[in-house]
Amino acid sequence: MTILKIAAFSDGDTGGNPAGVMLAETLPSDAEMQRIAAEVGFSETAFAAPMDADWRVRYFSPETEVPFCGHATIALGAALALKQGDGVFALTLNQARITVAGQRQGSLVGAALQSPPTRSAPAPESLVTAALDLFGYQPDDLDLRLPPALIHGGADHLLLALNSRAALAAMHYDLAAGRQLMQQAGLVTIVLAFAESPQRFHTRNPFASGGVYEDPATGAATAALAGYLRDLAWPHGGVIDVVQGEDMGMRSRLRAEIPLAPGSSIRVSGTARIMSR
Repeated sequence: MTILKIAAFSDGDTGGNPAGVMLAETLPSDAEMQRIAAEVGFSETAFAAPMDADWRVRYFSPETEVPFCGHATIALGAALALKQGDGVFALTLNQARITVAGQRQGSLVGAALQSPPTRSAPAPESLVTAALDLFGYQPDDLDLRLPPALIHGGADHLLLALNSRAALAAMHYDLAAGRQLMQQAGLVTIVLAFAESPQRFHTRNPFASGGVYEDPATGAATAALAGYLRDLAWPHGGVIDVVQGEDMGMRSRLRAEIPLAPGSSIRVSGTARIMSR
């Protein structure tokens, strides 16, 4: 079996979030996919096999299966463009059907996914308190223009918006405690965000539920954030740009296009760089 290693949402020829991609005639067993994902060691590995006119896709972190992973989907779009040529590819996930487009651009591949439907709801006060305690934040560190929320764009996340870039840079937490909190609350990640402007955000994504301290680029969380901004009637102007991974030394760039219809799919795009084949 060949695993492609592709960094999604790169900043040109640097940065991005590494993902494993395996294209196969049939998907391996659950245990084998989990073993491969742990061996690859990236936050997610995407496994894809042809199924009628679609590709059947599943995502595994080193410790567990996740329902949707944005950066691994972008990496998969790049892999499919390299294998089959530029195009739009239909994907069947465990809980949704989406598409990913891939277009070769010299040493990079441009890719864009259409997320599953989005939704959001206010976060329970007890969960917000527990999350603030986890990261050592105080209530006055929050940007209440963006109240804490449970957000979804294919996976479940808690959003905490912070009122300064310095607070975002200071993020730290205990991995075991974070894993326990996220698993108890049914969260895939926690999204920490700072709004530099209405259309430009800086984010960090602790992913303790999957055994990963932090992701440098998270397409699923970006889709969920964009859907929340739409629900909130935030002045996004139809698009937001997200910078992630800077504090890890893996600067990543994501763009989310936000249609008007409540709950509708978000288009999340970026470039991918091939790390190895």
